[in-house]
Amino acid sequence: MQARTDFYTASPDAMKAMLALEAAVGKLSIELPLLELVRLRVSQINGCAFCLDMHTADARKGGETERRLYTLSAWRETPFFTPRERAALAWAESLTLLSQTHAPDADFNALAAEFSAKEQVDLSVAIATINSWNRLAVGFRKMPQ
Repeated sequence: MQARTDFYTASPDAMKAMLALEAAVGKLSIELPLLELVRLRVSQINGCAFCLDMHTADARKGGETERRLYTLSAWRETPFFTPRERAALAWAESLTLLSQTHAPDADFNALAAEFSAKEQVDLSVAIATINSWNRLAVGFRKMPQ
């Protein structure tokens, strides 16, 4: 695969806004290990090799286990994830696949059982942000380093 437009040099102002959003996400109420799992799951769904490479490395640096990383794509079929993580992963999938799921009540109810209203919004902003990064990286074929 060949890289396309370098979105950082093509539109520095747009990337400045994206980086500011990313910095804001890092300061929200969602704990970093969970945030990395969500970023990885969304990037798996979207097929974003660049983001998968980056966030897998970040998750490992943060202490995430290989076992959980290997089974993240099948999180429903494993005992390795907490109820809070499961609710976040289901919500991440629902929002990422919005045209198919329409964010069903079951996923929202699981989310609401584990997350405060503020955390629900913070998590949703984090999911929207990684989806935006995925669309840039996949669309412009950003390659892993």
